[in-house]
Amino acid sequence: QVQLVESGGGLVQAGGSLRLSCAASGRTFGSYTMGWFRQAPGKEREYVSRITWNGASKHYADSVKGRFTISRDNAKNTVYLQMNSLKPEDTAVYFCAASRSAYTSDRLDYGYWGQGTQVTVSS
Repeated sequence: QVQLVESGGGLVQAGGSLRLSCAASGRTFGSYTMGWFRQAPGKEREYVSRITWNGASKHYADSVKGRFTISRDNAKNTVYLQMNSLKPEDTAVYFCAASRSAYTSDRLDYGYWGQGTQVTVSS
């Protein structure tokens, strides 16, 4: 069982940066692939990025590649999403999630979810 709590969202101007954190409870955090997803109003939840249990493999959606960086600190049971060069279209609720599958961007493969944190980018 993994419980996830996101933080770090807020309001930022276009071109700015934010760092999201996702704190996990449970002794098995280090065995999960962690992912970030986002959901804008009226849209489906979409994949943003994922990182494998040891951080060796990272993957990004094309829409954020080169601007966002995912990382994790297993000693702190925390995964991060550094978001730079933010655009208004990045506005969404951001969710972190945990999966037993190593290389997946399919939200159906993620069995544990946080409550989300709002990111708003003004133009």
